[in-house]
Amino acid sequence: MSYQTINPFNDEVIQTFDNHDDAYVEKAIAEGHALYKKWRNDPASSRAEILNKIADLMEEDADHLAKVLTIEMGKRFIEAQGEVALSVSIARYYAKNGADFLKPEPIKSSMGDAQVISRPTGVLMMVEPWNFPYYQIIRVFAPNYIAGNPMLLKHASNTPMAASEFEKVVERAGAPTGAFANLFIDYDQVNKIIADDRVQGVALTGSERAGQLIAAEAGKNMKQSSLELGGSDPFIVLDDADLSEIKKIIGGARLYNAGQVCTSSKRFIVTEKNYDAVLTMLKDAFAEAKLGDPLLEDTTLAPLSTSKAKKNLTKQVKAAVDAGATLEYGSVVQDKPAALFDPVILTGITKDNPAYYQEFFGPVGQVYKVKDEEEAITLANDSNYGLSGVVFGGSPEYATEVASRIETGAVYVNSFGGTLPELPFGGVKNSGYGRELGRFGIETFVNKELIVTKKEPIDLDNAFGGFV
Repeated sequence: MSYQTINPFNDEVIQTFDNHDDAYVEKAIAEGHALYKKWRNDPASSRAEILNKIADLMEEDADHLAKVLTIEMGKRFIEAQGEVALSVSIARYYAKNGADFLKPEPIKSSMGDAQVISRPTGVLMMVEPWNFPYYQIIRVFAPNYIAGNPMLLKHASNTPMAASEFEKVVERAGAPTGAFANLFIDYDQVNKIIADDRVQGVALTGSERAGQLIAAEAGKNMKQSSLELGGSDPFIVLDDADLSEIKKIIGGARLYNAGQVCTSSKRFIVTEKNYDAVLTMLKDAFAEAKLGDPLLEDTTLAPLSTSKAKKNLTKQVKAAVDAGATLEYGSVVQDKPAALFDPVILTGITKDNPAYYQEFFGPVGQVYKVKDEEEAITLANDSNYGLSGVVFGGSPEYATEVASRIETGAVYVNSFGGTLPELPFGGVKNSGYGRELGRFGIETFVNKELIVTKKEPIDLDNAFGGFV
């Protein structure tokens, strides 16, 4: 596996990184395991200061860190700045709240004074993708750092600079040796790490295929795992929806981060009453997008992450059209240089079209016409994925009721979906399992240890609780 920084705007190779050998990996595991043994008995609050320091350093160096993202994976500079700011807020959130989330929880019991205490489990393996290079790391790192789980990272092969920059921030913040190690390794080495007795869990954000492989390896070795995979998220427009509100966000709902977001609105499901108006809105928004250099302020649509990603997405669009989909906007031919990809809108996608169940990871919008909200819900749920979704309706209460019937990890009513430190993130079906962020995110790799203390003399008639 070659770790290279290649600018997707012009395909210029910026830097190549050497892979780490097995000896380097062993050293990282050993240092992490030694730190876990110490951290297990330290209060979570003792680690908050370093998290705050990490946040401070990222904030101070925000423009440099953002530029790395823009050069390395093509993210618009303003979006890259937003990612850094979000990462800062996540670090501060867990620094402030982590210790409270991990406080002992008393349980009323006739057996004695019962409580559940939260303890770290050990070294964790993180396998993270390229589309939000810092955010993907920090949303696993921050809760587990405060919980006391040292971490190893295998980042995407096309974002090595971001991984290296994050590791430098952790070191500069004064985190103890073993707390975090960035590893330039291949998947055979990842599997060996998962199998190591000192490693207790693995968190992956990535493709469905990667999730299957990592989950199988974790299961074979009896290791806890958390998977955040793809999504084909619905954007449902009901009869009474306020179209002026939809117009404000419909372009961003699909084109933010060049459409390379697991939770992007990929399937616009619109009732007959509003179908023509919404389709026109989406066309207008795509037409207004200015594709270009992500470092320039007037660019509103960045390139895809790699030329390979562009090639794959182009094949998907062609296959959809060949199978009967209507090309409402854009072109099957993508002839701009490097990873630049003009947006596309598809309609008329039927269930026998391969596009119906696929995720399009880029600026491709699918628009479906439905009779009413019942048909909208049925179509939304007719998916192998279940990560996120949006419902727009004039009655927030009714739109919320519709949202509750969508089989997915999150639904945003009358707003553009997004992420904040306090909001749990994760999906169902082939979108994975487990949750990150919020209170739930800190509990994924924590041992909920029950302790029952008997303060009265033993009563032999009831010594074994409910078992006899």
